[in-house]
Amino acid sequence: MTVHTLDTGLFKLDGGAMFGVVPKSMWQKLNPPDANNMCTWAMRCLLIEDGNRLLLVDNGIGDKQDEKFRGHFYLHGADTLEKSLRQLGFTSADITDVFLTHLHFDHCGGSVVRTAAGKLDLAFPNATYWSNEAHWDWAVQPNPREKASFLKENILPIQESGHLRFVDPGVGVPAELPQFREIVFADGHTEKMMVPVLDYKGRTLAYMADLLPSVGHIPLPYVMSYDMRPLVTMSEKEAVLRRAADENWVLLLEHDPAVPCCTVQHTEKGVRVAETFRLEDL
Repeated sequence: MTVHTLDTGLFKLDGGAMFGVVPKSMWQKLNPPDANNMCTWAMRCLLIEDGNRLLLVDNGIGDKQDEKFRGHFYLHGADTLEKSLRQLGFTSADITDVFLTHLHFDHCGGSVVRTAAGKLDLAFPNATYWSNEAHWDWAVQPNPREKASFLKENILPIQESGHLRFVDPGVGVPAELPQFREIVFADGHTEKMMVPVLDYKGRTLAYMADLLPSVGHIPLPYVMSYDMRPLVTMSEKEAVLRRAADENWVLLLEHDPAVPCCTVQHTEKGVRVAETFRLEDL
């Protein structure tokens, strides 16, 4: 099995929203904002090669949104998902499975493309798309606060295509996804977000999604305002970080603009970053 990180481009989000109750005087040292208080974030996906299976974890915003939408989030950078796949010798048609940690637009927007005729179609026509029923229901019947993060054009075409499968939290990892050792379900950021954990090169890798967007979010109070249940996030994050420190996990960071991977360690101040590195240097 070979695992790659894939860069799909950069976007901007309000720094205050990303760091919640933490004062700007503190968080601006971690990710300096622009004049509009916007900070740059990555959309870093995971690609797992395993025999005849090619598994993609999350897929960024995609490119089908209009200029008004793109203007809100300042999409920039030279990287795209297609470009990153080509650099590894693959195309979207080669993907056999798409595992969606959750259905916020910056994690699943690349699932669906708009054709030249204006039709919405699957970006990965040969793939099975994986979510879970509780989160799917949460996304298609969204609460008012989270509604703007769940875009129907990113979600409904997957179900209509017949390519959608659900992970059962009560059962654990589906037999069809043997690449994962376990799936951690988290309810703080959104209902039943999935954090996949896998064994690789003698190490444990965890793709942290929005449970830990960046190294700057390691201290427990550093929780996004986007989280539906921030106190739950703190508890869930603490549990995973303790395991990661105890067992020397490699944490894969989806949104950190500079740090793809890190390890953590126990300190007098709690769990803190130990090392940062690229996955290919593992």
